[in-house]
Amino acid sequence: MPFLAAIIRRVLHAVLPAECAGCGTALTDDPVPFFCRLCWQGITPLSGPACPRCGRPFASPVTLAYSPRHLCGACRMRRPIFTQAWSLYPYVPPLQKAIQLFKYHKKVALADALGDLMNVALQQPPDVDLLMPVPLHPSRLREREFNQSLLLADRLNRRLRLPLSYDNLIRVRPTQPQTELNRAARLKNLRRSFVVQRPEEVTGRRILLVDDVLTTGTTVNECAKALRKAGASDVYVGTLARTV
Repeated sequence: MPFLAAIIRRVLHAVLPAECAGCGTALTDDPVPFFCRLCWQGITPLSGPACPRCGRPFASPVTLAYSPRHLCGACRMRRPIFTQAWSLYPYVPPLQKAIQLFKYHKKVALADALGDLMNVALQQPPDVDLLMPVPLHPSRLREREFNQSLLLADRLNRRLRLPLSYDNLIRVRPTQPQTELNRAARLKNLRRSFVVQRPEEVTGRRILLVDDVLTTGTTVNECAKALRKAGASDVYVGTLARTV
């Protein structure tokens, strides 16, 4: 079947030529939509020492050698509500371009490939009871027509086989996109934006919150605040990528 699929892709690209969104080369039998094999294989996970709380990469390779629990400056200044966060890849091209196509241009055909990247990089998943995607406000969901975090959580859960809750944690206030704001404005923008509708579903449980990109961590921290208030024992965060 993979050989037949490659032949079909090659024929389609011959009839309807397409270029790689990463490097601009002509696509042939490349297995990932919109990207050539070489670009996709060049996507490598984050490595090296990172903050044990938020996952922010440290500049020095020996940062944690003598102090394994050393936190980054941001976490020491304002300790996150979430228990721990993992970001699996740096938010740089070509992955950055793939996430933008997926999220903002409705290229949902990338969901499987991006989910596969998460499964490859998440070598030791945290011991959790429940998966939850970061929710969108209904107005944003109507505009986008899908929640990219839910699609990623669904692909991740094909490996983890856990209950997936997608309608309990909700976003109750429409907010300005976080990418347009500085850190102080982000905190104010998201305050009291998330609510747990059924607290009994999360009470005493360990939650893995899934999102696409982690920037400052403000969004997932506000989600964690709502979940902890509802009784969750731990809130872990797994994101496909993070800004570096």
